[in-house]
Amino acid sequence: MNGTTALASRAHRRRSTVLTAALTLPLLAVTACGTTTGTATQGTTTPASPPTAGSGTSGGTSGTPAPSRTTAPQPTATPATGNSGGTSGTSATRVRTGVYFLHGEKVSPAPRSVIAPATATAAVQALLAGPDRYDRAHGRSTAIPSGTRLRSLVVRDHVATVDLSGRYDDGGGSLSMRERLAQVVFTVTRFPTVHKVTFEVDGKAVTSFGGEGVVLNGPVGRADFEDRAPAVLVESPMTGDTARTPLRVWGSADTFEARFRLKVTDTTGRTAADVLVKATSGTGTRGTFDVTFPYKAGRTGPGLLTAYVVSAKDGRTVTVDTVPLTVNR
Repeated sequence: MNGTTALASRAHRRRSTVLTAALTLPLLAVTACGTTTGTATQGTTTPASPPTAGSGTSGGTSGTPAPSRTTAPQPTATPATGNSGGTSGTSATRVRTGVYFLHGEKVSPAPRSVIAPATATAAVQALLAGPDRYDRAHGRSTAIPSGTRLRSLVVRDHVATVDLSGRYDDGGGSLSMRERLAQVVFTVTRFPTVHKVTFEVDGKAVTSFGGEGVVLNGPVGRADFEDRAPAVLVESPMTGDTARTPLRVWGSADTFEARFRLKVTDTTGRTAADVLVKATSGTGTRGTFDVTFPYKAGRTGPGLLTAYVVSAKDGRTVTVDTVPLTVNR
């Protein structure tokens, strides 16, 4: 009888130990999540959330999302009140955004995955890390000096104050200075909580940037760097994205009579689609576009999205920008 009682007692203790472990593990997992801070949303002057359906026209259906496309980030946290660019939160959701490198002398977004809610801070840090191997192989570069560090990023009243280390304004002429300023401005204003940017270097407000003395009298936005944006700025898809038909393309443009064309080329070099697009405005005023159109690829593989215009003067085709893609058949 005593042996039976001892066995029962040991079994009861084992069940108690298992139950205690089962209750303890979730608590440990919750504790491990920690707390992060940061800004939470994307694009403004050129909206990162796509324009309203029908804001552009094409040879296909306009403004209807392609189910297979990855659209711009939709984080949920509120604007920042602290010096990491956002409000406190307990989740660690990954958000897809874009950081702006240079293609030639114009800005061009490349996709990056950052952790919410500190998305603006993480996006600038990803920008400072520079182009990766794929970006470089497809002609993307940066004017930001290697070794530049982000000291802090604060968002208040839709203005982001970005404090960078002294390396940021080292060397380069006026073009390089404007390029590196534009890269930060376009990257941060991709989040809709941010409309403009003020700069600090080593904690001191900047009113004249670099040896060339680029004047920064107040907060600056994308319109202040219109010369660094291509005539057609494709915000999505971004470099290296996978395309599926129908393909959704959105962004902004400033072209003659707001018209331009988008062409998809498949891995064989064959034109899979070539459509006319009209932005909301043009001829000196940047407008938005959002179009969806079908294409027919001969084979799956590396392809290209080309934005181009046809010269009204002589009918010549002028390539505005290109976005390398994986084009699915």
